[in-house]
Amino acid sequence: MDTTGILDEALARLHACGPERLGRLTNHAPMAVEALVARGQARSVHRWLDLYARKLEEFPSGVAPVTAANWRSALGDPSRAADWIRFFERELAEHPWREVLAAWWPRLLPGMYGGSTHPVIRVGHAVRTLLSGEITEPRLRELAHGLGYWAARHRPVATPAPLPGAAKAAAALDTVPRIAQQDGGFPARLDRVRALPVWAAGVTEPRDAYRHLTELVRAATHRYATHGHGEETMLVHAATAPNAVLRTLPALPRSLWPSSLRAAWTAAAAVTAMYAPAAPVTYTPPGTFTPEEVVERALAHGDEHVIKLTDTALDVGDEPALAAALRSMELSVPLG
Repeated sequence: MDTTGILDEALARLHACGPERLGRLTNHAPMAVEALVARGQARSVHRWLDLYARKLEEFPSGVAPVTAANWRSALGDPSRAADWIRFFERELAEHPWREVLAAWWPRLLPGMYGGSTHPVIRVGHAVRTLLSGEITEPRLRELAHGLGYWAARHRPVATPAPLPGAAKAAAALDTVPRIAQQDGGFPARLDRVRALPVWAAGVTEPRDAYRHLTELVRAATHRYATHGHGEETMLVHAATAPNAVLRTLPALPRSLWPSSLRAAWTAAAAVTAMYAPAAPVTYTPPGTFTPEEVVERALAHGDEHVIKLTDTALDVGDEPALAAALRSMELSVPLG
């Protein structure tokens, strides 16, 4: 729990910025600074933000207010990001945040694949902060920015044709077929994902959904160490997107947990299909490091995806997960 006020300062600073830049690239700063604070690196947040500042754009202009009467027509319209954020700011000012989250989660969940899954990841970071510490105005606004970005980038996918899967998440990820045409951006590749293995489809009990989702996050994180070279940045999301869902479950009605598991599996499997390499490699970490040392290395590296994967690796908490974080530092270009 942050008691320094630095997270609130950083979030207030970032809320003058938009959720994207160049019309397509996500602003990762709110997620990264939350991860750094959560991992005991609050003293370095503003210095990291100074380095990242060149990737920020001003908050966009609005088009027209989103309301309870017209929201369906604005869903999935990136030009309405500011309108959606303002809508959720009003909702969170008038209603308890858990109530707003519970109402909108099932509406937004089918479209968690928009924005390369970044909106749901941003929401997951915001929810972790609200669950773990004092509820402040900047933290509520951060949830509004995350939900608003998600609504603006909402993108459902057609139900993929079912393929034979496996009982365990790691084995199920191994059975995911790569898309044949390995080029283009996230939306184009996502359109080519037509079939995915079935995994945990029969889970209906909330406690089983939580257990399976935990297993999925662990498997996807471990897998990055041997498969991350397929695409060092995008394959991070095979782990961080389902982990964002996992972090959010405690704030949601338990009845929403099974459907959340299914959406998280589709996201992890789709990202795997879109970016996985033709073959894995053997990876040996450059030594044995404590979790604190891995976090310090991630901060020194600076890349936002490295920081977020390291954060997820610490949630998993075992040596293969830390190895995945170290692998991401070797594959990714440092922030500088």
